[in-house]
Amino acid sequence: MEDVIDTITSINDIYWYFVVAVLVLSGIYYTIRSGVLQITMIGDMFRSVAEPALVMENGKKGLSAFQSFTIAAAARVGTGNIAGVAIAITIGGPGAIFWMWLTAIVGAATAFIESTLAQLYKIKDVDSYRGGPAYYITYGLRNRHIAIAFSLIALVTYSLVFNTVQANTISDVVQTSTGNSSGMFTVGIGVLLAGLTALVVFGGVRRIARVTEVLVPVMALSYVGLGLLVVALNISEVPNMFLLIIENAFGIQEIVGGGIAAVIMNGIRRGLYSNEAGMGSIPNVSATAAVSHPVKQGLVQSLGVYFDTLLICSMTAFIILLADPSYGVGREGASLTQEALALQFGDWAIHYLAVVIFFLAFSSVLGNYYVGEANMAFLNSSSLAILLFRMAVVACVFLGSVASLALVWSLADLSMGFMVTINLLVIAPLSVVVFRLLKHYREQRAQGLDPVFVRSDMPDLTGVECGGSRTEAAGGAENR
Repeated sequence: MEDVIDTITSINDIYWYFVVAVLVLSGIYYTIRSGVLQITMIGDMFRSVAEPALVMENGKKGLSAFQSFTIAAAARVGTGNIAGVAIAITIGGPGAIFWMWLTAIVGAATAFIESTLAQLYKIKDVDSYRGGPAYYITYGLRNRHIAIAFSLIALVTYSLVFNTVQANTISDVVQTSTGNSSGMFTVGIGVLLAGLTALVVFGGVRRIARVTEVLVPVMALSYVGLGLLVVALNISEVPNMFLLIIENAFGIQEIVGGGIAAVIMNGIRRGLYSNEAGMGSIPNVSATAAVSHPVKQGLVQSLGVYFDTLLICSMTAFIILLADPSYGVGREGASLTQEALALQFGDWAIHYLAVVIFFLAFSSVLGNYYVGEANMAFLNSSSLAILLFRMAVVACVFLGSVASLALVWSLADLSMGFMVTINLLVIAPLSVVVFRLLKHYREQRAQGLDPVFVRSDMPDLTGVECGGSRTEAAGGAENR
């Protein structure tokens, strides 16, 4: 097993230099080309996420931008924010946090591109809309072979590999909280998680939306509140903490043996795992919303990147760095954050964080499942295929509870790298369409209008299924 982990890690270490280069260069290009929209259009982001849903073509009220935001947040906000940040600090030192922040700011532009495309090329489904990279590759680039390759990787990465990571972290924090790490106890955790997962995923996207729109905000805000309390209690140490992050980020003060390369790589890799900008996962969720203009959903998911990394991940970093635990000694994942909280508030914090992580990671399981289901439906939408897929997801949740931490994270990094590469290469030529949509949106906003897009606005675009007449769009808005 150690040889397998070492081999995968070696591949990741080499391959990720290429991934990071493409990720950063793409993000910088989209930032410049869009006029730094991730900063200049923050107000539009908040307006878009608060809009009610439109009525779909079948007469049903669609999913709102906020519901799609919470499903996406469910996929984003989980182990990456707590265990992933702890691992980044353990391996890369405090400076990894700086590069995590930078990845989020640059990545917000990439998230805008991919989610806008998902809205444009979405198709009608029974309960909502369906779309994502497989769909904009098929209908935008007209290349079904690449779409199939992406769908297979996304299905394996999210619903299978990433869900083993979520289950592994839940198992880790529950064992730390209870002090029980026996084999039977771990199996019991796996059975419980698998059962809860089955109850929700067999209910479809609307049940997932109902669960996540409650779980994610409550747990995330609770965690942020505790993080802010840690900052308040250690306010005199905050300037030194930021100085430590900056010094270590640029190699001025080395804490790890790998040097500045390890700091940068771990910060970007863990940041991407957490906020998923450019990975091609969140567009599957972005397509579900019923909104009047594709750009609105792109803005919503740019905001989601900030919510995930600049808010939730930062809280974890502050909790760990203000507690000043020993980096890289003993615990590396979520249990490091538990110990850091315990130093601030006592042992009860270990149990509190176990509850928070349980619900955040469980909501991530649901979000990850939906990403996989959207791609499974693209490959084979038969009832039998979906049933077998759901059973495989439940099985992976169980297996993740008893698997090795090092193995599941290494596999997650490898499959994530493949997804990022394909997605970034396909959205590059399609970004021209997004910038046309952005101009269309801004022109309407400049006139004081609520932006609406219909197919007839850009008749030269092919493969766009949804978006009827402007009269229908106005009628849907009246029925929000």
